[in-house]
Amino acid sequence: MPISITSQVFDQLLNQGKVESSQHPDPDDQLDVMYNYPKLLGQGFWRQIRLRDGLDLCIGDLSLSDRIIFEDPQTETSLHYHFHFSGGHTDQYTSISGGQYIFHGSGLTPQIRSETYHEQPFLEVEFTFEPELLLSFAGNSEGQLPKELQHLIRPDDQLKYHRCGTATLPMQRIAQQILHCPYRGIAKRMYLEGKVLELMGILIEQEVEIRDGKSNSQPLQADVVDRIHHAREIILQRLDNPLSLNELARRVGLNECTLKRGFRSCFGTTVFGYLRRHKLEQARQLLEAGEMKITDIAQAIGYNSRSPFAAAFRKQFGLNPKEYQKLQKNSV
Repeated sequence: MPISITSQVFDQLLNQGKVESSQHPDPDDQLDVMYNYPKLLGQGFWRQIRLRDGLDLCIGDLSLSDRIIFEDPQTETSLHYHFHFSGGHTDQYTSISGGQYIFHGSGLTPQIRSETYHEQPFLEVEFTFEPELLLSFAGNSEGQLPKELQHLIRPDDQLKYHRCGTATLPMQRIAQQILHCPYRGIAKRMYLEGKVLELMGILIEQEVEIRDGKSNSQPLQADVVDRIHHAREIILQRLDNPLSLNELARRVGLNECTLKRGFRSCFGTTVFGYLRRHKLEQARQLLEAGEMKITDIAQAIGYNSRSPFAAAFRKQFGLNPKEYQKLQKNSV
């Protein structure tokens, strides 16, 4: 039976689960706050970090006990971006799931009824920023944005702009680096703010390209999307013995060109890029477990030597395997 709740009640429940500062990932940072997810709704945590006035970062890692339906009143909002590693939600305006994101500008949010998915763990990275922050970067001497960005900041009585999409590989890599930030204190805050601004830069560049008409990719038909997701399932089932691109396309009933274009559209990377990223995520989990040597982990995911594995791992997570392993030991 779905749980129906307002955002106001949700915030009250969340505040009841506020974690003592001594139990935070960074107990020295009073602007880094952890909340246990309300037991009524599921389990896990919600982490909020105020990076500076007008710029907030949130990380949610939880499992829901059932579908949750949020009944939100009419509100006015800041600019907002959130990316789902897994889990998702839908409302009358947007629908996203794992590997996708929503980006919206400021303006009027009509009354919405959103529903979260609960069939899989819910992991997301999101940030909000005030219009003044965008103006500080992109505004001219008169405090105006370039024409191609003016739709991002709308008056309170105009509906806000929003856009959904599949996260590109750079977006996903930055989100991973945010999740696995290796620093604490001031260094952590500078690192995370830099990553958030890097994501903002990607989003702004996309907006400029869309307004200039340079982004002309055609949307995929629903049947093609289903076949692309089937291809991903086959990849994950055959990690140790992957199919060739031609054979994979034949298995799901697509030609090779459509498979490549569709896979990049749905998952922001190539077929083999997705396979490589998944194997590196397996390696990260093995490093956290601490039961295998780095060389053995490299061989387990298909690398013949430690050096190329270390280079790929650093590109994906921002640290080499030895640094990451040391960080995990120090945090225990």
